[in-house]
Amino acid sequence: MPVQSGIALVTGGGSGVGRAVALALDVAGWTVVVAGRRPAPLEETAAQSSGRIVPIVADVTDAASVDALFGAVAGRFGRLDLLFNNAGVTAPQVALDEVPVDDLRAIIDVNLFGAMLCARAAMRQMKAQFPQGGRIINNGSVSAHAPRAHSAPYTATKHAITGLTKSITLDGRAFGIACGQIDIGNAATDMTSRMATGTRQADGALAVEPRISVDQVGAAVVYMAGLPPEANVPFLTLMATTMPLYGRG
Repeated sequence: MPVQSGIALVTGGGSGVGRAVALALDVAGWTVVVAGRRPAPLEETAAQSSGRIVPIVADVTDAASVDALFGAVAGRFGRLDLLFNNAGVTAPQVALDEVPVDDLRAIIDVNLFGAMLCARAAMRQMKAQFPQGGRIINNGSVSAHAPRAHSAPYTATKHAITGLTKSITLDGRAFGIACGQIDIGNAATDMTSRMATGTRQADGALAVEPRISVDQVGAAVVYMAGLPPEANVPFLTLMATTMPLYGRG
C-alpha cells in the first residue's frame, strides 16, 4: 500500500481535478501548495482542507511567475516531493481551421508550455535538494490516446504531454525523479459539463456520455504519489467504464 507523503504542489488547484487531488493528498497526510491565477478559488480549496493546504497565486505560462512559485515552496518548506502538473484549458469544439490564432496560442501556452515550465522548475528543485529526488505526475487525457471530433489543439498538447512524461522518466532517472501520467476520461468537472447534455461524436452525432466523480481521480493520484521511490506508475488511464473512447479513434 502507498505510504509516502511530503510536500506537494498542485497547479490548477482552485477547481475541478486540481482541487479534488489537492484535497485527497491533504487527507492522505501531504502538505499541499495549490497554485493558480485566481486567489479566491485557491482559498476555497484551502478552506476545505485540514489546514495543510497553502494557496499561492501563479501563472504557469509566465516563467518568472513559475520561478517565484517554486522559490516560495522551497523557501517555506525546504523541498518539493511531488508536482501534480495539472493546469490546463480546453479548446473550442470547432474544426482547426476555425480556431482563432490567439486561442491556439493560449491552449499551447497553458497545456504544454506551462506544463514544461513547471516540470523544469520541479526538476531543478528535486535535483538540488537533499535527499535528492521526487515525483512528477502530469495530467494528460484520454485525448492522448484518441482525439475527439474538432479537438486538434487540445489533442496535440496532450500527445505532447506524453512525450514530456517519457522524457522526464528518462532524464530524471539518475536523480531519483520519477515521472508518471494520468489520462482521465470524463471526470465530472465544469470542463466536461457538455457531456451531460450531449457532446460531438466521431460520426457527427451528439450524444450524452457518462462521467466519473473527481474523487476517483483524487484517489488514483494519491496512489501514484504514495508509491515508494523504487516504484512508479508511468501511465494510468482512468475513465468512465462505458464512455466511447475505444472505437472513436
